[in-house]
Amino acid sequence: MQFLRLSSGLRLAWDEYGAPDGDAVFFCHGWPGSRRQAVRLDAAAKEFGFRLISLDRPGIARSERPSTRILEDWPPLIEEVAAQLGVGDFRIIGVSGGGPYALITAWAFPDRVLSTATVCGAPPIAEMADRSLLMPPYRMLLDLHRRNPGAVRWLFRMMRPLVNVPVPQAMRPLVLKLLGKSDAAALGDPAIFDICYDTFREAWAGSADGVFDDAQIYALPWGFAPEEIRTPVDVWHGRDDRNFHWQLAESLAGKIPDARLHLLENEGHYSLPFSQAHAILGEMRAR
Repeated sequence: MQFLRLSSGLRLAWDEYGAPDGDAVFFCHGWPGSRRQAVRLDAAAKEFGFRLISLDRPGIARSERPSTRILEDWPPLIEEVAAQLGVGDFRIIGVSGGGPYALITAWAFPDRVLSTATVCGAPPIAEMADRSLLMPPYRMLLDLHRRNPGAVRWLFRMMRPLVNVPVPQAMRPLVLKLLGKSDAAALGDPAIFDICYDTFREAWAGSADGVFDDAQIYALPWGFAPEEIRTPVDVWHGRDDRNFHWQLAESLAGKIPDARLHLLENEGHYSLPFSQAHAILGEMRAR
């Protein structure tokens, strides 16, 4: 783990994976997630010659929390980090909740972003009249947030001590039963389960309020139109994704002028970033 000091005074935590001298790729983690999530792509990044730069978003894990934060704050932050790290043109990838962050960066820097990938990416939820294609816990949290944001913040604060308790081996089969078939098969591998849980647990290291701030952003408008993106985008999604139904990815890809949709059979929300890392970064290299 390394740190950068931003012009705002905030300290930002980051990790680097892949090839140290390779072409720069910024990695945007999911929610609740952290910079450690990029380890899923480490081997493929080395193979394709990518320097994978993964940041904890402000308020998440080891990055300091600002007083306020919106999605539109992300491109200027990436620009400042790129300048400090000596990065010119770059590529960007967002997994799950990192998808909107990757897309707004592509929108903001059409002359610098060479290609973009979203993997199981979150859709523009604020614009959705029908939220039935989101998994039930997301719908519950969104409804509660609309009625009483403070109750959601309190819920997150109550959860924080629990996430630091490791999931006992005996309970893991019960956890896997809550997932779809593809995700349960992937997380049945203890190494993959530990990686996913580690990045989830690390997200809460700073504060529950930082995780809450991150969550609130998904309930707000993105601040740009996908139709305005002028860089190549690859949209990767599994047909077994229970977090965000594949039809949401299909709809989003249809709005982006230079988007290619990769809908994969027998892949879920957690399995796809592991099993398709080679394909995702291989396509990014080809782009």
